[in-house]
Amino acid sequence: MEEKEFFYQIQEKSGLLNLNLSVEQKLKFYKYMNMLLEWNSKINLTAITDPEEIILKHFIDSLTIYKNLTRGAKIVDVGTGAGFPGIPLAIIDENLKFTLVDSLNKRLIFLSEVKRELKLDNLEIIHARAEEIGQNKNYREKFDIATSRAVANLSTLSEYLIPLVKMGGKCICMKATNIEEEINLAKNAIEILGGKITNIEKFKLPQSDIDRTIITISKIKSTPNKYPRKAGTPSKDPMK
Repeated sequence: MEEKEFFYQIQEKSGLLNLNLSVEQKLKFYKYMNMLLEWNSKINLTAITDPEEIILKHFIDSLTIYKNLTRGAKIVDVGTGAGFPGIPLAIIDENLKFTLVDSLNKRLIFLSEVKRELKLDNLEIIHARAEEIGQNKNYREKFDIATSRAVANLSTLSEYLIPLVKMGGKCICMKATNIEEEINLAKNAIEILGGKITNIEKFKLPQSDIDRTIITISKIKSTPNKYPRKAGTPSKDPMK
């Protein structure tokens, strides 16, 4: 996709989220897309390779939670993969501080290159499993916000995210649709972990029929020390 067409499409769609991107920000998104496509030919970063779909399903999708973030927040993005939602959010607001966490080193090499190329000084990149960082005293209950996009069922995801959030902070879980049963199955786990669901927002991505749900979990009490459990357990045996 030519730069001019890319600029038009991302501005049109981000405008529907009440965002007005600068030329510099649009150029960073364009570089990011081209790096994603280039690296994807070498390592598996995304199944989405059409530029229009990258704009909508990766960039705009990531930006849908921007309105839920607090100014100057310290945010952890767990299971970030190719950098979603963390990098798009870091591009549009340099006052937000992001820690991107992923367990696959190849992805982290890519993310480090994106950070360098786009000069994103508000990014920290960590090689770890969610369970490991959740038990690390340098990160446990240190973040204002924890987020993740399409990583696991809500019960498992809550065990990944809630231990990382400080009291009074929140988890922002990015999900698809038809998640009512998932929410019901996770309610007890969320309570045990010290959280409470305070908002569920359903909507469609701009100019599409793609359904999305944002679940906000507020941290109302400290997480018991035994959570998260050892690596692999939350996914194999979700809390009931």
